[in-house]
Amino acid sequence: MTPQPDMPADIPLNTRFAAALLDPRQTRPVEVTAHSGKRAEKRFDVYRNNVTFSLMRALADIFPAVKRIVGDRAFDEVARAYVRANPPQVPMLFEYGREFAGFLAAFEPLQRLVYLPDVARLERLWLDAWHAADAAPLSPQALGAIAPERIGEARFRPHPAAGLLDSRFAAFTIFSENRADGPVGHVETRKSETVLVSRPGLEVQVINLPEGGHAFHATLFAGATLAEAAGAGRTASDRFDINRNIGMLIQSGAYSAAVLEGEHDND
Repeated sequence: MTPQPDMPADIPLNTRFAAALLDPRQTRPVEVTAHSGKRAEKRFDVYRNNVTFSLMRALADIFPAVKRIVGDRAFDEVARAYVRANPPQVPMLFEYGREFAGFLAAFEPLQRLVYLPDVARLERLWLDAWHAADAAPLSPQALGAIAPERIGEARFRPHPAAGLLDSRFAAFTIFSENRADGPVGHVETRKSETVLVSRPGLEVQVINLPEGGHAFHATLFAGATLAEAAGAGRTASDRFDINRNIGMLIQSGAYSAAVLEGEHDND
């Protein structure tokens, strides 16, 4: 391992300490000493290993499907490289790893697994849904209170836990197979799948959307009307089923309110 040159002494100690903590090529700050005044190299190495291991373990907890796909040894390799390149920016460990999917896409030893970044993105959406703010989902009564002739004008507020993924690969199936306890069956990885993630109650739901469903929900998420979202769904697929997708507005728990222009929320 080639040592890195010492960081200039005029750089703040906390910056030099953090850099050396996550990268063993960096020289330990000279200010790090034991009570006797001697360099605490062994203690610093132990602390460095503990911090690196804790961050790697956090990644393993956040991305269990990715870890199962690539195996323990490969996951440790990519996790260690990620930790060195991406020090934590906030103190909450569940926030760590937001750039992991992009890092996987550029990590040469795993680039043959072209679907892997989308699986990581779905795992990140799952965790974000789990930690999202609570909110009551849109009720059938609230939707039914809108006059039928005005339903197309309604705009729907996404639930705080709601998220979408549009994948060129079978991200939903791969995610589901590798988060389950049983053996993983054959998956046609090149089959595109789109996914809606929500958490209307205590459990996160991951839903494989029907054709045109991603365009429909993405348009609603952007603040468009139901009529505009239906048009986007039909443009995306001639097999788009408006009734099925309207039913999903309630069943998925991905929305918290329906709003008509000039009126209060129907929630």
